[in-house]
Amino acid sequence: MLERELRYTQESLQSTIDNLQVSNEELRASNEELQSANEELQSTNEELETSKEEMQSLNEELMTVNTELQIKMDELARATDDMQNVLTSANVGTVFLDDRFHVMRFTENARALFNFVATDIGRPLSDLASNLRFENLLQECRDVLKTLVKKEMEITTLDGKHYLMRILPYRTAENAISGVVISSIDIELFKRVEASRDFFESIVQTFREPLMVLDGELKVISANKAFFETFRTTPEGTIDKQIYELEGRQWDVPALRKLLEEILPLNASMFDYRVDHDFPQIGRRSFLLNARRLELIPGDPGMILLSFNDVTRP
Repeated sequence: MLERELRYTQESLQSTIDNLQVSNEELRASNEELQSANEELQSTNEELETSKEEMQSLNEELMTVNTELQIKMDELARATDDMQNVLTSANVGTVFLDDRFHVMRFTENARALFNFVATDIGRPLSDLASNLRFENLLQECRDVLKTLVKKEMEITTLDGKHYLMRILPYRTAENAISGVVISSIDIELFKRVEASRDFFESIVQTFREPLMVLDGELKVISANKAFFETFRTTPEGTIDKQIYELEGRQWDVPALRKLLEEILPLNASMFDYRVDHDFPQIGRRSFLLNARRLELIPGDPGMILLSFNDVTRP
């Protein structure tokens, strides 16, 4: 019985030893797997660290790009504000149309020609009421978009005011054509000035004594018949020329320069200003000059009216 128990014990011990060997091998295999997993984890950790550095670098680049984008947006906003202020201060009515002639944008001054409201953005120009005595505006816009050649015309509103209208192709930054631009300038004042000048010209021509009209740069705008007859010259050799350059510079007289450049700028008029000079065509003459500055438009250099009274003694 003891031998059987001893043999059983030996077999149990052997079995235990075998089991321990198997467990040891399994443990060694698990340890190797764990070590491999640890190496993979360490490799993954290194990759994550690298990815973290790359993400940080990308984040810094993104912040730089975002800053640059913000700067560009600020510049664009400033440029838009500048453009809006320029359009407003220029006193020019402007309408921007796309290639279907729908309203993209308009300035406040454009309301004088079209009855714009805020909700008209995106609407066809043909659907909007205008104050123009001009029925072919849409056709003119089509022609400009087709030929890419600007058009300029004088138009009249229903209340009788005059405007100079220009229609140009709308060019993008890439030089692509995506519509037209309609701009209008109030020329009512210029019309009145033109009418005043025509009236003034008719008055000048009625005087018997020589008269000359100069612009702000001392160029001859007009002269009457008595002037050409007295000084034996022609309109072709006089009109649009500076007074000092007329007829071989015969009008480049120190006394006349003093009147035009020193006295008149400080005075609205000058009477009986004596000028004695040898004129090549008519000889030695003495004239009493009457001069007056005429300012048709506030702030404009205006014109100068000169009359010549011959006081030469025989």
